[in-house]
Amino acid sequence: MSTISFTPIGIIHTPFKQPKGTPIQPKAGQGVRGTVEVDPKYTAGLADLNGFSHIILLYHCHLSGPFRLTVKPFLDDQIRGLFATRAPTRPNPIGLSTVRLLKIEETILHIEDVDIVDGTPLLDIKPYVPVFDEQPTVRLGWIEEQLHRLPPARDDGRFGSD
Repeated sequence: MSTISFTPIGIIHTPFKQPKGTPIQPKAGQGVRGTVEVDPKYTAGLADLNGFSHIILLYHCHLSGPFRLTVKPFLDDQIRGLFATRAPTRPNPIGLSTVRLLKIEETILHIEDVDIVDGTPLLDIKPYVPVFDEQPTVRLGWIEEQLHRLPPARDDGRFGSD
């Protein structure tokens, strides 16, 4: 396979200065606000985005450690296959968060329900569209029995690069 490279289109700013202590999903980061600073050369691409209440941010998990094919996820005490988790230590450390879009001021997006570390490179923005993104019937695998652990869940540093 050939190598693929991405160029960040912006940077995400949040109150979380390191992975440890950061909410592990947007649901656990409810009410937490941040901003997305989009490179001015992408300004035209922000047209019409302010009509959406939520956006999907795709970003580079720049502070995650080396990937492992098995991990102990934050919401469980068992070792799981990497691809059955959302752990950041992946072969391609790409993160995904659906956040509330509060407002846009020029190239600054004000967001809420943030679970991202400050200074994270932004790769892409997509509108959240329930008709496209929600599925009528889903199975949640091992996570279903662990969802009660989500609200207070925070990164404990296990996936960092230190």
